[in-house]
Amino acid sequence: MAISRTHRGKQKPRTIVVPLLAVSAAAGLAVVWLLFSPPVLTSAFSFGGMPEEASVQKRERSSGLERKYLYWGSRIDCPGKHCDSCAGLGHQESSLRCALEEALFLQRVLVMPSRMCINPLHNKKGILHHINTSSEEIWAANSCAMDSLYDLDFISKEVPVLLDNSRMWSRILSTSMKLGVNGVAHVEGVSRADLKEKSHYSNVLLINRTANPLAWFMECKDRTNRSSVMLPYSFLPMMAARALRSTAQKIKDVLGDYDAIHARRGDKIKTRKDQFGVIRTLHPHLDRDTRPEFIQQRVAKWILPGRTLFIASNERLPSFFSPLSARYKLAYSSNFTDILDPVVENNYQLFMVERLVVMGAKTFVKTFKEDEKDLSLTDDPKKNAKNWQIPVYTMDSDGN
Repeated sequence: MAISRTHRGKQKPRTIVVPLLAVSAAAGLAVVWLLFSPPVLTSAFSFGGMPEEASVQKRERSSGLERKYLYWGSRIDCPGKHCDSCAGLGHQESSLRCALEEALFLQRVLVMPSRMCINPLHNKKGILHHINTSSEEIWAANSCAMDSLYDLDFISKEVPVLLDNSRMWSRILSTSMKLGVNGVAHVEGVSRADLKEKSHYSNVLLINRTANPLAWFMECKDRTNRSSVMLPYSFLPMMAARALRSTAQKIKDVLGDYDAIHARRGDKIKTRKDQFGVIRTLHPHLDRDTRPEFIQQRVAKWILPGRTLFIASNERLPSFFSPLSARYKLAYSSNFTDILDPVVENNYQLFMVERLVVMGAKTFVKTFKEDEKDLSLTDDPKKNAKNWQIPVYTMDSDGN
């Protein structure tokens, strides 16, 4: 459904309101899917506190045309022309939260991709090497069903959502082609306020947001303005699929009264040499601050000796945090394979379970401070894309 556009410098916001003929290929596929798929509706709508069975029955009776829709494309994160790759879960959630906020603001149903791309760097269980494999097969192997990550009915209590492989979506596509100018608006560079207030946008059945070749979250350029944020960062973590929430609860029940830390290392402590051969990094204190001896000093005032400490980390060396066992009873997700293995199929699901576990701790210490009230292992800012500095490995701020 994405429309290819040639960018020639800065242009004024524009829109083309036409029938959905430009996406006939996608619509054709949708119609084929509709004709040959089983009568199962995978979309999710909000119907208040209605029992699940009654909710499903009402969805099946609904034509879908009593609502208006917002479409962002079949991929949550497709940076520019490099669509064979994708970002990690955090970046994709930023994009998804952006789209959900826009749908909430416009009071529209968000059409969500039915699958999420899994970055091979973040998935040990994914297929990392491909021989004579098509891009479609690679995408299928390195992606997972959206409803295996998120509870769509849960999300729909706040923002109604619809999956792009549902029969309802096929029906909406078919109908939009018959409505002429009221069917679909392909928009580019149009503000949310204009989409909501101007009648030729607000009255159209379907708004297509796929013109931007960048990742979805690029549309949310004012997210630094907290007053414009409609959904908190914690929204999607709390929307985990029911199976993942149940798995996390089982682990929490075993842990009992516990504390937790998240020590992000791996990708965040990468270094490079400058033109003089000096090693530099974007987070100069992070490698130091996430080592056991420094973690122990940092958290001593928050977590008492003898406490059970659950550690979530992307550190590859299993015994890396072992020195902390002299002070705490350590626990990792690897201690709960009997609970995790029947449910968790990829590292995104594992991360979502770990995230729920650490959020349930009595005291939770994050890697980076994301809010003024957060406890963190380091004082380095999380966002730093340009200032490469010399790593510091001692308690002397100058590294001497």
